[in-house]
Amino acid sequence: MAHRTAPSFSSTARALCAIAATLAFAALQPAQAQVPPNPAELAAYQGVHAAAAQGDTAALQRLLAGPSAAAQLNARDAHGRTPLHVAAFARQREAIRLLARAGAGLDLLENDRYDAVTIAAVADDEDTLALLLSLGASAKQVTSRYDGTALIAAAHLGHDGVVRQLIAAGAPLDHVNNLHWTALIESIVLGNGGPRHQATLKALVKAGASQALTDRLGNTPLQLAKQRGYDAMVQMLVSR
Repeated sequence: MAHRTAPSFSSTARALCAIAATLAFAALQPAQAQVPPNPAELAAYQGVHAAAAQGDTAALQRLLAGPSAAAQLNARDAHGRTPLHVAAFARQREAIRLLARAGAGLDLLENDRYDAVTIAAVADDEDTLALLLSLGASAKQVTSRYDGTALIAAAHLGHDGVVRQLIAAGAPLDHVNNLHWTALIESIVLGNGGPRHQATLKALVKAGASQALTDRLGNTPLQLAKQRGYDAMVQMLVSR
C-alpha cells in the first residue's frame, strides 16, 4: 500500500507567522515612536529651548545674538533634544529658520536617534519638512533604533506627500533597516492597504525602488501584498 505524504504546512505557517509578527510590531509602534516634549518639560524649558518651543521669534533673535548663543544653540534637554528638534515637534517654522541661520545642527540626532527631518516625516508635516530640506537638512540619514530612514518611517505610515518629497531630496530608496524591511516593504506590511499606502507604494515603484529585495523570510513585496489581500497593491507590482 502506498503511503501518502502528509501535506506540508511550512510555507503557510511561515507566512502566517510573518503576518502575525508584523501586526504585533505595528501594535507596539505608538509606545516605541518618537517622544515629543511633554507638558512638564515644556514648562521647564528656558532660554533657546523655551523660545523655540513657543515660536517666540523676538526672544529667539535676542538670545541668538547674546553672549551665550553658542552654548545654547545645540544644547540638549534630558532626552537629547536640541532647540531645533523642539521647534520641529512644535511646527515652529520661523524658529527653525532662525536657528538654521544661526548655525544650528540640522542633522543632529536625539536620544532615540531621530533627526528633525524624520520628526517632520512622522508627523506628516510637509511644510516643516520642505523648510528643513530647503535649509540643507539631509534626507539620507540613518535614524531611529531600527536603523531606518525618514523615508521608511513615512512609508510605514502612508504619508505619501512626505514620501514624494523625500524621494525628490535623494532619500535612499532601498535602505534595509534592522527588521530587514525597505520603505517599499514597510508600505505593505505595516500599512492598511488603503489609498494613502497605495499612493506611497506607487511613488516608490515609480521612483525605481527595488521589488527584488525581500523580508527576513524571503518574501518579495508582491508576495507580501498577496498574503494580505491588498489587490490594488498587487496590481501595481504586477504591472510594473
